[in-house]
Amino acid sequence: MAQWWTVLEQRDEAGKWGDLEVPAAAAFLSWLRNGRTVEHVLIEPEEAPAPETLEARLAALISFYRWQEAVLLVPVAGRIMRGARRRAPARGLLAHLDARTGPGPSSLVRVCRHRHRGWPSLLLPGEIQETLDGCAMPGPSAGEWTGNLRDRLLFALLAESGMRLGEALGLRIGDFVMGRGSTSYIEIVPREDNPNGARVKMMRARRVYVGTDLERLFADYLTYLPCRAAELGIDIRIESSLLVNLTCPPLLASLREGTVRDKTAALRKKNIGPVSWTPHWLRHSHATALLLAGTPEWVVSRGLGHAHVQTTLDLYGWVREDEALRAAANWKSYVSSWQVTDGR
Repeated sequence: MAQWWTVLEQRDEAGKWGDLEVPAAAAFLSWLRNGRTVEHVLIEPEEAPAPETLEARLAALISFYRWQEAVLLVPVAGRIMRGARRRAPARGLLAHLDARTGPGPSSLVRVCRHRHRGWPSLLLPGEIQETLDGCAMPGPSAGEWTGNLRDRLLFALLAESGMRLGEALGLRIGDFVMGRGSTSYIEIVPREDNPNGARVKMMRARRVYVGTDLERLFADYLTYLPCRAAELGIDIRIESSLLVNLTCPPLLASLREGTVRDKTAALRKKNIGPVSWTPHWLRHSHATALLLAGTPEWVVSRGLGHAHVQTTLDLYGWVREDEALRAAANWKSYVSSWQVTDGR
């Protein structure tokens, strides 16, 4: 607990010890892992603490706050704990009749024993731009495009929002909320009735903020889509699917994952991007860009929809120093083009 108070003093939060949330607990775990000197590093320390050590420190912290919550009504434990434990031991066929034990809460901050090695596969900013331009290019007049505007919107959504492909394919028109002077955002809504079978992972809703470039692209697409629907004599509503078939039957039906795979393969045949890239690489690129630009891990985790901050750290928190130094300036410039100005 002395180490915990050291972290709070360094963060100038010692006076708020009874009113903290997930970011402080995540910072404590990062501080322990990084040699008790800093919260954020680009390279893994040579002598990082063993997972067992980190688990013991985190368990002590959680135990302290659970006691404070039970005795003195300090609310911190309820803020860093949620839901039932993720893995439970095997139970007998009639175990549901035994009420002696029940699922316990799990910490939002975890220690992962097995680290991912190396980078997740990603596209560099230039490759992402090449992918977008390979779908559609701006025309001579504002709002005009040459190529497939829907495909450009799809890949731009994946790159700037970090959402999974299934989440993007399940979007409805009303889920994209225009900023109108403030920051635009997308509501990722769990649904079980999507015509294309798209699902939100873990059925967890969240909101993702996006920049003005993507907002303008959406506005252009939303201008084109009703015109195309009118040509076909098909009504569209705010509840209609956002990404639909525009030229191939069934017309204006929800876009399916197989169609996206075919489009990705066609781009690869044009030598756009690495030979084996997939749409999910754009999610990795999004997270890497934010972290290299200095965005806190808990903010990235919330945007990606991870259940635990530690999942984000395990996937994206360890960057080799030489790669980071070469790419940091480029990634920062790339992220700045998203133009999200309210800190979310």
